[in-house]
Amino acid sequence: MAGATVLYKERESRLVDAQVDRDELWVTLPELTASSGWELKPEGVCLEEICVPVPEARLPALIRKEPSGTLFKLTEFARLIQQPVAHDERNEVWYFGPAAWEWKTRLSAAQAPDFSLPDLEGRMHSLSDLLGKKVFLLFWATW
Repeated sequence: MAGATVLYKERESRLVDAQVDRDELWVTLPELTASSGWELKPEGVCLEEICVPVPEARLPALIRKEPSGTLFKLTEFARLIQQPVAHDERNEVWYFGPAAWEWKTRLSAAQAPDFSLPDLEGRMHSLSDLLGKKVFLLFWATW
């Protein structure tokens, strides 16, 4: 199947040339950069000042040459950088969470990151507004 929607950080991108193979997502190199900011370079896969070297043995799992161009397996790269991925198969939507170096330090701090959500009346509340108070958080997902 071709095409997918990717949610990456605060970016939503519709990738028309992406190829979906069950739970794997292959994207063109221009779509890789447009949807995530990552670029394939000789030194590795780079985003601004961060560059992730790709082990030679892992290259065949990440890169596929086709007559129409080079495809990059974004889901395999997510595994490489320990990035959580959620996939809604029915709608072909993919969500990529923060890479391991972003979330692993949060766990060691034993402090939840700040966020804001509306209450039932639509008023916004931030977790930081409750600093010093006991807070019970309950999350669930419908999928």
